[in-house]
Amino acid sequence: MDSTAYAPEARRPRVPLALRAPFEARTWREFLYHLLSLPVSIVFFVYTITMLSLGVGLLITFLGVPVLAGMLAGCRGMGYFERARARLLLDLKVDDPEPLHRRASGFMGWVGSLFRSGESWRSMLYGLLHMFWAVCSFAISVAMMTWAWSMVTYPLWQWVFPAHWGQEGLQVYGNESGEGWYLDSALEQAFAVVVGGVALLASPWVVRGLSYVDRAMVVGLLGPSKLATRVQELETDRGVVVDTAAADLRRIERDLHDGAQARLVALAMDLGLAKEKLLEDPEAAADMVDEAHGEVKLALQELRDLARGIHPAILTDRGLGPALSAVAARCTVPVSVTVDLLERPAQSIEGIAYYTTSELLQNISKHSGASRAMVDLWRAEGRLMIQVTDDGRGGARLDAGSGLSGLAERLGSVDGLLVVDSPPGGPTVVTAELPWRS
Repeated sequence: MDSTAYAPEARRPRVPLALRAPFEARTWREFLYHLLSLPVSIVFFVYTITMLSLGVGLLITFLGVPVLAGMLAGCRGMGYFERARARLLLDLKVDDPEPLHRRASGFMGWVGSLFRSGESWRSMLYGLLHMFWAVCSFAISVAMMTWAWSMVTYPLWQWVFPAHWGQEGLQVYGNESGEGWYLDSALEQAFAVVVGGVALLASPWVVRGLSYVDRAMVVGLLGPSKLATRVQELETDRGVVVDTAAADLRRIERDLHDGAQARLVALAMDLGLAKEKLLEDPEAAADMVDEAHGEVKLALQELRDLARGIHPAILTDRGLGPALSAVAARCTVPVSVTVDLLERPAQSIEGIAYYTTSELLQNISKHSGASRAMVDLWRAEGRLMIQVTDDGRGGARLDAGSGLSGLAERLGSVDGLLVVDSPPGGPTVVTAELPWRS
C-alpha cells in the first residue's frame, strides 16, 4: 500500500476530563456564547418581528413587498453573523448557503431572489425562535456557573456577611424574626465547598448540553439545506467523474502513442524495406518479414493489454470472480480470492469494483512488502463490499495526494466509501463499499 510515516501518538492528559472540564477553554467559550445569545437574540427578534409586522401591514400597498424583502435581507445578514459566532465560540463549522440566484436584473430581480430563497425564510424563523431558547440557556448556564463557583470560593468571601450585612454567613433558610441556618462555621463552609465542587464538575456538561441545542438550530436553520448540499455533492462527484474519464483518455492516448502506434510505424518501415529488398536479396527480405511478423504479435499483445485495461472481456463475459482471479494471478504476491455473490451488480458498479481491487493489488505488489494477500467480495444490505487484506509493513494512509485518496474520490463519485486500517507493522485491511444498483 502507499506507505507513509505515522504521526506521533498524542500524549494522554494526566488529569481526567471530568476534573479539567470546568477549566477548559471550550467550557468558557460555550458559556460566553450563552451569555451573548440573550442580547443578540433580543436584537434579532425585535428587528425580525418589527419588520415582519410592518411589511405584512403594508401589503395593502406596494411598500409591503420591499419592506419584507429588506427584512429577509437583514435576516440573511443575521445568519452570517450567527454562523461566525458559532464558528468562533462553539467550534461549529457550517457552510454558508449558496448566494442568491437572480432571474432578472435590477431591484425587482433582487426582491424576487430573496423571496425564492429558502435560506432567507429559515433565517427569519431562526430570528423568531432563537430568543425563547436563548432566555432558557442564558438563565440555566448563568445560574449554574455562578452558583457553583460562588460555593467553591465561599470561604474567601464569607467575611462580607458579618462585616457589611450584619449576619454570620450566607443564609440557607430563615424567618422574619432572624432565626435560620447560616453557613458560618468551618464545617458548614467546608460543606458548601463540597456541594459547590460537585456542581462545578457538573456545570461544563450542562453548558455543553445547552450548546448542542444551539448547534442543532444553527445547522438546521442557518446552514445549507439538504437538497442544496446534495446538489453540491453531485456537482463535485460529476467533476471527479469527468476528471477521471479525462485522465483515462489521456492514459489510453499515451499508451497507444508510445506503444502500439510506435511499433506499427516501425513495422511499416520494416515492411517497406523488405519490399525493396525482395528482388535484390530474397533471403534478407524473408528475414525482415519474419522480424515484422514478430513485431505484429507484440503489437497485437499490446493492443489486447490496452483493451483489457479499458474493460476486460472476462469481466463482461464471466463476472467479478473470474476477472479478479485473473488479476490476482498477475500479482507478485500470492493472493486468495473469495467472491460470495449470487447475482451480478450493475455493470458500472462491477467495473468500478474490478478497477478498485486491481489498483489495491498493484499497491500491494509495489509498496506493501507482503508475503500473501486476500480479496473478499460479498453483498450486504444492498451494498457491494470489497475487502483486501495483506500482511505487509502497514502504514498506508488516506492522505491527500496519495493513490488511496484518489481511489476514495473515485468511489465517492458513486456514493461509495473507502476505509483503510493499516497500523505500522501491519496487517493492512482496506474495505471498499459500493452501491449495488442492479
